[in-house]
Amino acid sequence: IPVAVISFCPQNYPLYIRSVPTENELKFHYTVHTSLDVVDEKISAMGKALVDQRELYLGLLYPTEDYKVYGYVTNSKVKFVMVVDSSNTALRDNEIRSMFRKLHNSYTDIMCNPFYNPGDRIHSRAFDTMVNSMMMQVC
Repeated sequence: IPVAVISFCPQNYPLYIRSVPTENELKFHYTVHTSLDVVDEKISAMGKALVDQRELYLGLLYPTEDYKVYGYVTNSKVKFVMVVDSSNTALRDNEIRSMFRKLHNSYTDIMCNPFYNPGDRIHSRAFDTMVNSMMMQVC
């Protein structure tokens, strides 16, 4: 079952890309980049409410024939986008939300590392391990 997780900085360049299987990475990259417009629309629609809001899960951004694209944004405007196979009916909204929270927590751990420069690509074994285990859960 194809899955992709991509993280973007506030300027919309990728910080982390992981897809299974890897031969679909370019297709996922295109799908995710088109979803960034939807993410920006949802963020601007929330406006000032986003500052007060603790829930940063954007939900289903859009479904395609083959995939469902979900979004999440942190307080610092870092965006996480997840693409899952639309045939996977076992995944519920609360499970996707939980996966994004795990991603956010792992990203927070990376940000706490004094040797990590915000805006650099993410190169972390702990983050990779967490993403891999999350992808195995989805598949």
